[in-house]
Amino acid sequence: MKTWKKRTKAVHEGIRRSQYNEVSEAIFLTQGFVYDTAEDAEARFIKAGDDEFIYARYGNPTVAMFEDRIAALEGAEDGFATASGMAAVNGALTSMLRSGDHVVSARALFGSCLYILEEILTRYGVEVTLVDGTDLVAWKNAIRPDTKAVFFESISNPTLEVIDITAVSKLAHAVDATVIVDNVFATPVFSDAIAQGADVVVYSATKHIDGQGRALGGVILGTKEFIRGTVEPYMKHTGGSMSPFTAWMMLKGLETIDLRVRAQTATAQFLAEHLAADGALTQVIYPGLDTHPQHALTQAQMGAGGTVLAIDAGSQERAFKLLNALDIWTISNNLGDAKSIGTHPATTTHQRLSDETKAMLGITPGLIRLSVGLEDPDDLLNDLRGAIAAA
Repeated sequence: MKTWKKRTKAVHEGIRRSQYNEVSEAIFLTQGFVYDTAEDAEARFIKAGDDEFIYARYGNPTVAMFEDRIAALEGAEDGFATASGMAAVNGALTSMLRSGDHVVSARALFGSCLYILEEILTRYGVEVTLVDGTDLVAWKNAIRPDTKAVFFESISNPTLEVIDITAVSKLAHAVDATVIVDNVFATPVFSDAIAQGADVVVYSATKHIDGQGRALGGVILGTKEFIRGTVEPYMKHTGGSMSPFTAWMMLKGLETIDLRVRAQTATAQFLAEHLAADGALTQVIYPGLDTHPQHALTQAQMGAGGTVLAIDAGSQERAFKLLNALDIWTISNNLGDAKSIGTHPATTTHQRLSDETKAMLGITPGLIRLSVGLEDPDDLLNDLRGAIAAA
């Protein structure tokens, strides 16, 4: 199986068939499991085998299938599936950190990630240093001999800065710090984060993995020692594990993720090139454009620009007019969906940030994040052009 390409692994890895030899993965909707004897129960609580389960909060056959499959795609030894993407971010960080530990993080992050770093971790005595994620000198100056972990989004939300995973990992590993990467925008299709130096990768499975707006989910990926020795004890006792039905939906999502993400990325490239050439917007931001500051890094690290672009309409008033004039594009705050979605970060996903912080991060009043879906590229472009003209 290790010689299979990602697209094949996304369909076949991790399957556990019951005695009925079903084609589609079975949903084990059970909260608990029974034992033949009291001695068997005792033995399983002491040490459960790889295919033995105790309680759905600890693990489940359907969930295990999803964990095995996504770990194989990412090139990780193991994974722990969580109730949401933020449960994955929180679990990866909180499970390994203690009072007095030091974390260095890129400051360009999703609003909830910043909340965990600035509000939750610091509340319990963790010291957090925020840096410009694209500035390797800033990383070098911030990482200390006692730094426990570094954290960043490989492509930042929503301004699409691209972080050099290999370079930052090298700096972190020089002091034995753990590298935790939120890899949502890169997707498992284009990601080689672990091969490039990341120790831990987290995904919001809500995004491209489900990709159809149905369910919340997340996953933490890393070494078996980290996942089972550090993450699992924390997650199973705090209750952030994924449900079996959600895991089944995520398994079905993985079967088509390669086809969906590649189609969405091709459309995003098409839209970005045409919108940039039109010259009707203040700015078009897309890592796949050669005008993007980290374009060369994007090509080396991912080989493609991803499914999301950002545009600047020049003001909040124009941004709202543009969004309200769209016909095909949906106004929402998700991304990675089969439906194309427009989001105004300054008033939604990042609204809790101060105006000063928004300005520092490049989240202008006119910025719109565009998550490209599976619709016809020409229809999406014409819809955007009409809305831009209306604004």
